[in-house]
Amino acid sequence: MVYEYEAKTEKEAIEKAAAELGLEKDQFDVEILESQKKSLFKNGYVRIRVHTVDSADHVASEFDGSVPNATTRRNNPKIVANPLAQDEFEQKLMDFVGIMIEKMGYEVTVEVMFREDKKIGLKLTSSSSSILIGRKGKNLDAMQLLANVYAGHLGREDVRVILDSENYRIRREESLVRLAYVTADKVRATRNSVLLEPMNPFERRLIHTTLNDIPDVETKSEGDGLYKQVRVIYKGVR
Repeated sequence: MVYEYEAKTEKEAIEKAAAELGLEKDQFDVEILESQKKSLFKNGYVRIRVHTVDSADHVASEFDGSVPNATTRRNNPKIVANPLAQDEFEQKLMDFVGIMIEKMGYEVTVEVMFREDKKIGLKLTSSSSSILIGRKGKNLDAMQLLANVYAGHLGREDVRVILDSENYRIRREESLVRLAYVTADKVRATRNSVLLEPMNPFERRLIHTTLNDIPDVETKSEGDGLYKQVRVIYKGVR
C-alpha cells in the first residue's frame, strides 16, 4: 500500500506515518515528494509518500540501490561478507541471478557483497559489466527487481536484494549528490527552476535530502510512475 503524510519536518512526517500505520520506521520506505523550509511568512512543511514493504509495493521499493559506503564498511567489519552462499536461500538466489545473466548471453560471477538485517547485496563481476549496468543503471535496476521477485517466490519477501557491479551504486550516489549541489547553484544564479532527469525513488530521495538544508531552494517530485523527475526551485530567503 501507498500512503502520503505531511508535517513540519521530515522526521515528524515519518514519525506520524509510523504511528498511524503501527509499523517500525525500518518497515516502510519513504519518498520525499515536496520539502519547504520555514520562512518569516510561511510555515515549513514536508510531504512524503510511504511504501509499506509487506505489500505489493515492496517490489517497486526494491529500486532502493543503497549500499554501505567505504566508511561504513570500515566502521562495521561485519558488513563485509563471506562471498560464498551461507544457506540454501542465498545459493538459490545467486544461482538465479547467474543463470538469468547467462541466458542474456553474458558471463558473470555472482558473489555476496554484504549482509545486513533483511538485506543482502550481490556483486556481479563480468567483462560486460557496462552492459549489465546499462544507461543510468536501468539494466541493473531491472535485474534487481527480478531478483527481489524471485526472493519472494522463495518465501523471503522480508529480504531486500541489492545488485551491484563495478561499485556502480556508490559511484551513482556520489554523482547525484554533486548534481544536486551544482543544480542548486544554477537555480540560485538564474532564479529559474530546473527539472532533473527521471529517477527511481531512492535517487529522488537522495536529491531531496541533499538539498533539504539549503534555505533558498526547495524540491518537489513531478510526473507519474516509478521514474519521476525532481524539480529544483528557487524560493529566496525571506
